[in-house]
Amino acid sequence: MGLENVSNSSAHEEKPADVEELLREGNNVSIKVRGYSMYPFLIPGKDSVIVEPAAGMDAFKRGEVLLYRRATGLLVLHRVWKVKNDGLYFVGDNQMEIEGPLDRKQVIGRMVSFEKNGRYHDVSWVPYYISSRVWLFLRPLRGSISRFIHKLKS
Repeated sequence: MGLENVSNSSAHEEKPADVEELLREGNNVSIKVRGYSMYPFLIPGKDSVIVEPAAGMDAFKRGEVLLYRRATGLLVLHRVWKVKNDGLYFVGDNQMEIEGPLDRKQVIGRMVSFEKNGRYHDVSWVPYYISSRVWLFLRPLRGSISRFIHKLKS
């Protein structure tokens, strides 16, 4: 998921390029979701996420959603697939391919909450927590699941 609208806790709009600076200054940032890589949990143009700074974080866990900068310069918000000694491995909720290893230094933030249908939910909200972990576990079957759902819809 790339970045679109970014704001800090004082609710003023910032450019996506400012997100790292805001996080370095210790601010939480609100990011409007853009792109389908985190679908169905985050819907582009509709949902927003709140990201806290990653400065000082040294422990990352499977299943949490982190904001990181790829070597190409793109900021991405994806879920941790695996934590290993050689780095972190990520996957979008709407993807099957694993990205990594990425250096822990590339992580700049952690999603702490999200807005869905005008309501904010913490990442520990039980329905989200359980469904996101089940979906992560089902990663190898996502293609088949998606095809089945599309057949049901048509």
